[in-house]
Amino acid sequence: MKIIDNVISDRGSKYAVSGAPCSSAEDAKAFIKELCKTKKFAKATHNTWAVLLDDGPLKNDDGESGAGMVIVRMLEREGLRGHLICVTRWFGGKHLGGDRFRHVQEAVRVYLEGVG
Repeated sequence: MKIIDNVISDRGSKYAVSGAPCSSAEDAKAFIKELCKTKKFAKATHNTWAVLLDDGPLKNDDGESGAGMVIVRMLEREGLRGHLICVTRWFGGKHLGGDRFRHVQEAVRVYLEGVG
């Protein structure tokens, strides 16, 4: 598992991005369970993730409506299959509106550059 902490900070909200190889829904559940063993990630407001599997995309918005699909689209553009990417957000008290999607995209971009 690779974790890149403090990727983005905006109006009090902080973001991290993490990922690992993933070949099934069970792997995805295990990844999130392992990530949340760290208290900091367990207490995060959102752990939004997605992975492209052989039988299609799998995603979870974790309350950040639409963010999982943002990750799916970026994975599709990259052609990255079998690798889960999770964007974690700690809410800072101010709503970010559409900026939250830009931050998810930027976090995924940073992750992809790190594994490329």
